[in-house]
Amino acid sequence: MPAYFQRPENALKRANEFLEVGKKQPALDVLYDVIKSKKHRTWQKIHEPIMLKYLELCVDLRKSHLAKEGLYQYKNICQQVNIKSLEDVVRAYLKLAEDKTETAKEESQQMVLDIEDLDNIQTPESVLLSAVSGEDTQDRTDRLLLTPWVKFLWESYRQCLDLLRNNSKVERLYHDIAQQAFKFCLQYTRKAEFRKLCDNLRMHLGQIQRHHNQSTAINLNNPESQSMHLETRLVQLDSAISMELWQEAFKAVEDIHGLFALSKKPPKPQLMANYYNKVSTVFWKSGNALFHACTLHRLYHLSREMRKNLTQEEMQRMSTRVLLATLSIPITPERTDIARLLDMDGIIVEKHRRLATLLGLQSPPTRQSLINDMVRFNLLQYVVPDVKDLYNWLEVDFHPLKLSGRVTKVLDWVREQAEKESDLQQYVPHLQNNTILRLLQQVAQIYQSIEFNRLATLVPFVDAFQLERSIVDAARHCDLQVRIDHSSRTLSFGSDLNYSTKEDSPVGPFLQNMPSEQIRNQLTAMSASLAKAIQVIKPTSILQEREEQHQQAIAAYLKNARKDHQRILARRQTIEERKERLESLNIQREKEELEQREAEMQKVRKAEEERLRQEAKEREKERIMQEHEQIKKKTVRERLEQIKKTELGAKAFKDIDIEDLEELDPDFIMAKQVEQLEKEKKELQERLKNQEKKIDYFERAERLEEIPLIKKAYEEQRVKDMELWELQEEERISNMKVEREKALEHKKRMSRMIEDKENFLSKITVEKLKAFQARLVEERKKRMEERKRKRKEDRRNDYYRMKEEEAQRIHEEQLKKGETTGSITMS
Repeated sequence: MPAYFQRPENALKRANEFLEVGKKQPALDVLYDVIKSKKHRTWQKIHEPIMLKYLELCVDLRKSHLAKEGLYQYKNICQQVNIKSLEDVVRAYLKLAEDKTETAKEESQQMVLDIEDLDNIQTPESVLLSAVSGEDTQDRTDRLLLTPWVKFLWESYRQCLDLLRNNSKVERLYHDIAQQAFKFCLQYTRKAEFRKLCDNLRMHLGQIQRHHNQSTAINLNNPESQSMHLETRLVQLDSAISMELWQEAFKAVEDIHGLFALSKKPPKPQLMANYYNKVSTVFWKSGNALFHACTLHRLYHLSREMRKNLTQEEMQRMSTRVLLATLSIPITPERTDIARLLDMDGIIVEKHRRLATLLGLQSPPTRQSLINDMVRFNLLQYVVPDVKDLYNWLEVDFHPLKLSGRVTKVLDWVREQAEKESDLQQYVPHLQNNTILRLLQQVAQIYQSIEFNRLATLVPFVDAFQLERSIVDAARHCDLQVRIDHSSRTLSFGSDLNYSTKEDSPVGPFLQNMPSEQIRNQLTAMSASLAKAIQVIKPTSILQEREEQHQQAIAAYLKNARKDHQRILARRQTIEERKERLESLNIQREKEELEQREAEMQKVRKAEEERLRQEAKEREKERIMQEHEQIKKKTVRERLEQIKKTELGAKAFKDIDIEDLEELDPDFIMAKQVEQLEKEKKELQERLKNQEKKIDYFERAERLEEIPLIKKAYEEQRVKDMELWELQEEERISNMKVEREKALEHKKRMSRMIEDKENFLSKITVEKLKAFQARLVEERKKRMEERKRKRKEDRRNDYYRMKEEEAQRIHEEQLKKGETTGSITMS
């Protein structure tokens, strides 16, 4: 039966009394009755220590549902009076849960939980696996020790977020708890809980937008609220990237972009740089090299515009990464066979528009547009010299024989920078694939056929299988007209004159058209020549015919102008009606979704009510158990009186009064009886020990008689072992003498070959030395020529640069003079 108190202080005192005797559940029930009582709805100072003690007991007993109910009641009590008290209580509650979980983690050897979902720990599959698995007692103990506390901490985070959502007074606390929950998911690698947490935060944001008319609702137009939401979403994005949950990371990017759209002011440059940096990682992990490079372009331009203290080294690193990322974009747009069969071009275009919106672009970028921007903004001048020429080799120069060698040098340099620039290593495979396609395009413009082995020597960094696969992909995507003849191991280019490549085929270094394109161009030229000939032969009739066609077109327009105008107006009306119909359908769908959510909330409320009823039943059950305990004590008293009447009971409890026995624990009474039994058993053991001594003395006398006989047998065996050892030693020495004589004979026989060996070595040494000297002279001459050429090129570049700077300086002086003259004239 619940106890009602006129003052909350009495309830706290009663709870402390229960805790002193180790009864936590009754103490919790006392505090719960006070918190839920309608008599104490006005906040007082004593409410805070009561609530802290209540939450401490909930944590000790792992009663998360009682903690949730108490927090909701306390929120209603202090929300209008002292919201700071609610913040302190929530922070203290989470601190207690985190400390308990950390303690359990230290005591457990299991650092990572192998449970998929904390809300559904015991699945049928896990039960079957535990029945047949070979886990030891330590594993089961660790799971029972750590898992309940991790689940309790997760439920605490979720309950506190639900408690504080859409409340402007505790908005800072809400975001702090959300970030703590992300750290929890990272620390314990909880991917399922991370997804649920992201969904909850997204649902809370939607509720803020729908219920913005409430008195304590959050105003998303407030810059401070937007800043806190952006900070939380960036932490969410960081956590998703760390846990490699790329779908959740992309959803976080969309949420951040939505918050950018709500903001009236442009975001801070540091925030945008952090956003672009993380979005580039998400795009790369999703296999979208085009938007990855586009994001790096945006980050580069943002850094150049906003950062005044940008060093030369940072410029080099950023521009080098932008160049490699841009050139790593596949030359042929990636498209699967399934997408081609299903004709998903419209879906792909819509997806690209959606991604372009995330970057603030009006239209989706292309590989060629990014390359043009890179050249237009003169990004190549800041690139590291070892990578600077890669653009010319892949996009400008036409030299298939040297293309792979040049690109290989750049790729080797990139691999050497693995420790300093680890981000550049991811571009190497894509650059290799683009190099292969460029090489095939250039070879196709030169050769009509080529041996496969010859082509393989031009691409040394891939094997034959990968090269053949690249050729087949190029032909399948209609980027190149090529046929492979496996019987003769050759490739033929442009052999089919009826073939035509795609209109959007990749454009690269160009030398001449393929035979099929030449035939098509010849037909076009012939048509143009015949049209000119007709104009020369019949100029008057042609002009007259054109004039008649013009008059007929005018007459047709005048005849159908009104009808076309009415049709256009009707089409506009049809479009408006369709828009209204779609809007009504959207409103209806949203209404149905709202009703569905309301039904789900109703289910949750019913489940909560059912839980409260179950708890009331449990408390009633505990009260009945207490009554049973009193009846049990009475029964024990009667039984003790009967035990004391027996002979054994009289001996055990002769010095204890019956009143004292009632206060004793039943285990203590049993221990007394056992003690009496042990005393009698001890006396029996003393008698047995005396008999054991007699047997021991007899056995010792026998051993004294055996000692001289054992010594005599040992001396006889030692003499026999010495004789055997001397015999084996003589045999070993004679064998070693024979082996030495054989070794001396072999040495004498082999010494005759020493002179021949020395002559052979001297001859080889002289020949190799001459060859080395000749190669050294040739290499030295080659390197001197290279240095001479490089010095000439450097002097030429320095001259042009100085000339350009001088022209720029003169131009700026002229501009300054013009501004000075204008100001004087105005004055």
